[in-house]
Amino acid sequence: MRKNIIVTGGAQGIGKIVSLHLQKKGFHVSVFENDRQAIKEFQQEVPADTISFYPCDVSDEQEVKAAIRQSAERVGRIDGLVNNAAVAANKPLAELTLEEWNRVIGVNLTGGFLCAKYAAPFLQKSNGSIINLCSTRAFQSEPNTEAYSASKGGVFALTHALAMSLGPEVRVNCISPGWIDVSAVKKKAKARQIEISEADHLQHPAGRVGKAEDIAHMVLFLLNPGNSFITGQNFTIDGGMTRKMIYV
Repeated sequence: MRKNIIVTGGAQGIGKIVSLHLQKKGFHVSVFENDRQAIKEFQQEVPADTISFYPCDVSDEQEVKAAIRQSAERVGRIDGLVNNAAVAANKPLAELTLEEWNRVIGVNLTGGFLCAKYAAPFLQKSNGSIINLCSTRAFQSEPNTEAYSASKGGVFALTHALAMSLGPEVRVNCISPGWIDVSAVKKKAKARQIEISEADHLQHPAGRVGKAEDIAHMVLFLLNPGNSFITGQNFTIDGGMTRKMIYV
């Protein structure tokens, strides 16, 4: 029986590339996605027997419960959860509304909590793994990112808390991406090739801006049961930028 991995926000951006990499490695992928158009476009690209789609707003408890139940019933098991779904509301603090703040926290942080809560009984049976998508914004910020940065700081803390609560049956880790170019893997209405300069690439100690594939490779590494001594950890995938001293 194929292992079943849930990827939230899995029909575009980093989530889509993670889903495709998992599919190619022989996993069944359950994509939870709130954007119906993104689901429709992705469905046309992949065989129905390897990736299943569940319209789901991860901040809605009833939708999460239903999607997890349906995924488990369809495949017979849940072996991994990749909490990737995220939104942002980057604007000056004086203009940021409480509604916008709550939406960002609801999707980015509460969504991961809800998915972990309702997937946990299945993951405990399969000795599975949870991977949360955090961000370098959990540790350093640009102006006007209060909601997003706070949500990702919460994801970092949620990760080590879950690792203590769910171990040893379930391992829980997080990945903190830096600048990842996902411009070409969004739904068609938003897809565009952005101009990345040579300076953009060379400012990174690794010599380039990140790709969604860089994150997918780490997801596969963390899902590997051979890495069973790794839990509660954060892995920064940013081309070395958070280790670089920058003085103006």
